[in-house]
Amino acid sequence: MDRARIIKLIAAPVLAAALLSVPQSAVPAQVGPTASSPVVQPLPLPLPIQAAQASADEGAGFQGYLQLLGARARSEGVREATIAAMTSGLTVNPRVIALDRAQPGSTPNSPPAFWPYYRDHVDAARINGGRDMLASSSILTPRIEAEYGVPAKILMAIWGHETFYGKVKGDFDLPRSLATLAYEGRRRQLFADEFIALMKMADRGVPRSQMTGSWAGAFGNPQFLPTIYLRLARDGDGDGRADIWNSRADTLASIANYFRDAGWKRGEPWGVRVSMPTAFDRSALPEKLEAPSCRAVHARHSAWRTVGEWKALGLSPQAPIDDSTMATLFEPDGAGNGAFLLTGNYRVILHYNCSNYYALSVGLLADEIAR
Repeated sequence: MDRARIIKLIAAPVLAAALLSVPQSAVPAQVGPTASSPVVQPLPLPLPIQAAQASADEGAGFQGYLQLLGARARSEGVREATIAAMTSGLTVNPRVIALDRAQPGSTPNSPPAFWPYYRDHVDAARINGGRDMLASSSILTPRIEAEYGVPAKILMAIWGHETFYGKVKGDFDLPRSLATLAYEGRRRQLFADEFIALMKMADRGVPRSQMTGSWAGAFGNPQFLPTIYLRLARDGDGDGRADIWNSRADTLASIANYFRDAGWKRGEPWGVRVSMPTAFDRSALPEKLEAPSCRAVHARHSAWRTVGEWKALGLSPQAPIDDSTMATLFEPDGAGNGAFLLTGNYRVILHYNCSNYYALSVGLLADEIAR
């Protein structure tokens, strides 16, 4: 369906409301003014009635938009019964819109300190929980590592970071959240695609009652979005389903498949802490390459050199890493407050969440879990 038609259909209830709100004269219309005709002004609607009218208009617009989503789903092969089950009774969720609009903006010129974030996300509970989970998965993880090439400690760190090993998965109704975010319009195409993908998940047999998650539409142990689930979720235990809500094997296999798909390089670390020489001249570093995505994130990294070249400049890695490995220097809180050499696998973690602090804390949590 073309964009113009979509805009017309969405705008129709608003237009109707505008027409209904045009003041109507209290007396028959006159042909030309007369001195004796009184001018009668319509009384304004009380505020509660105005609010109710606005709510009714929004409800009508939302229901019209759901019909558009249903038509698209139908054209992409979703069954009629599924469309009805997924759209029936849905209403706009104002809480979801408020949460979306309250997200902090990026401040690349004055980023907050990393180490307080680290202490909140790489704490004793997550470290010990990851170690317990890793120990109890000792039969499962070697097979997944062999198949996908992603270390078990990384898989555990993602799981621990996303949902605290399945303890906090979110309780928002996914169809309502995604439909609300699509209708609200700030990122309409993104969330419309995710809502359609959610309907396709239902067509594959995922029960409607299981469709709960974050306000932004992520769900399950690894917090996948519906499009990611359809493309990358895997059946790790051989029961014919990719159950990333309840199955540990499916959860870990799905995260591993995500990382492999994003380009994880087998056998390469995500990065290492490094000791910096006191007199290191940062101004002498060559210009950085421009990143195709996450530009504000990558703008804080140095140019790429081999680890051997970094060593020649006086940097001392605090963990094993091959001299031929390409790496970029990152000092999250500035000179003298901790430094890291980051590899291409760090960029794979950024695919999961485009945030330096997220990716760095995942890597550090993984190292602590494996320690």
